[in-house]
Amino acid sequence: MPQLRDSSTRAMHASTGMRDDFARIFGIETEYGVSVTGADRAVDAGQVAMTMFQPVVSRARSTNTYLTNGSRLYVDVGSHPEYATAEALDPKDALLQDLAGERIMGRLATDAQARLRASHGVHASIHVFKNNVDSADHAFGCHENYLVRRFVRLELIEEQLLPFLITRQLYTGAGRFAESGFQITQRADFLDEAVSSATTRARPMINTRDEAHADPESYRRLHVIIGDSNRSQWATWVKLATTHLVLCVIEDAVRRGVPSGFEGLALADAASANRTVSRFLDDPQAGLSVCRPDGTATSLTPLQIQRRYFDVVESFVRAHGDRVAAGMPNTLPQEILEAWDWALTALERGDIAALAGRVDWALKYRLAEAMRRRNPAISHTVLERLELEYHDVANGRLYDSLVDHGQLHEIVDRQAADRAVDTAPQGTRAALRGAFVAAAQQANAQYSCDWTTFTLTSPVRHEVVLLDPFGTAPTPDFTVLMDALHTAR
Repeated sequence: MPQLRDSSTRAMHASTGMRDDFARIFGIETEYGVSVTGADRAVDAGQVAMTMFQPVVSRARSTNTYLTNGSRLYVDVGSHPEYATAEALDPKDALLQDLAGERIMGRLATDAQARLRASHGVHASIHVFKNNVDSADHAFGCHENYLVRRFVRLELIEEQLLPFLITRQLYTGAGRFAESGFQITQRADFLDEAVSSATTRARPMINTRDEAHADPESYRRLHVIIGDSNRSQWATWVKLATTHLVLCVIEDAVRRGVPSGFEGLALADAASANRTVSRFLDDPQAGLSVCRPDGTATSLTPLQIQRRYFDVVESFVRAHGDRVAAGMPNTLPQEILEAWDWALTALERGDIAALAGRVDWALKYRLAEAMRRRNPAISHTVLERLELEYHDVANGRLYDSLVDHGQLHEIVDRQAADRAVDTAPQGTRAALRGAFVAAAQQANAQYSCDWTTFTLTSPVRHEVVLLDPFGTAPTPDFTVLMDALHTAR
């Protein structure tokens, strides 16, 4: 097991400011790939990103800004446009925010495309890919964020959560047509370490940078890097929702000083296990080496590990379902269990076709098999183009066509996703941030903000720090800040 670094030296007990319940903050950060086709001359990714962000820079004087829906929009390292959702109290709210990001990126691309065609030819088209790897094998990420109680040790996260994260890709993987064959996840070949603070020299599955964006005495931000960028709404929701339930079990066990039920599932080699899971279709019965509590090793299949997690969580929900439900305004624990069990049951009977309406990789696999039946000599290049078309949120048509023809199931209302472009999730600090940004823009004021701090720099200077991500009631300082903005109009 690698040496883990936890910047906290505080006692591993809940502070008096911590909520003693199962409420959680969810967030997703998505890096998008960009390219241009049909241009009269070459346009690199950096040019595309900066062209897309011209309106952002004009308004915010920066490529890093916060929006009226409470989210963050910026250009990341490698010229990747990136969108980080606002804090959400429910997995479905986080999903809506993630879908808002797709729409925002699509609109930026459409606007930039019109300007690009004036200078680079009328056939220039901007493509924005919500995926994780390009044709040159450059990888970029989709990172999930979960607010976790501080008393949960990082070692416990590695031992008890990481096996779940690796094997949940059976039903949340986005799929990839690799040269070596079809993989159910896009990220497996690019993740080097299990848990570390690295970001560039190596890619861990869980990053340990201690940025709680909340009271650091009580919480840490769990930064999960292993997940794929999903187009399937169901997959996005399920990966957040099931992970939440597993974390609830772990937190409750630590709080009460009892076993969680996840003991004996720690992986001997997380990176190797991840690659094995990614090639699940090659050998569904391939075993992963896990360490028993007594130090001996045994082998379990990815499905066996997932079923172990499901059984423990199901028992936990039977005992604590009402308290768990109280922390999620729009999702019922039983709803999560039913979706999870449905996916595992389909996998256990080898029914990939049943998964295809909800699981990205299964849908891609079904499409590829249909194409091979029509043309057994279909090339890898054609399959790669199919994949990119599926992930293109700017000029792609395949996703919408699949939804319209009933081949891919959506779980939230499209109008709700449209509203999320401008509206912050309720029940979290994001509502205050969104209100501040909207008021500052209306007043044409100079301002800045981040996840915890809102600063008005002109016409007067005033700063507010909000450490409680669950806080929705305006503090006295926040009221003064907003009054200053209203006066400036």
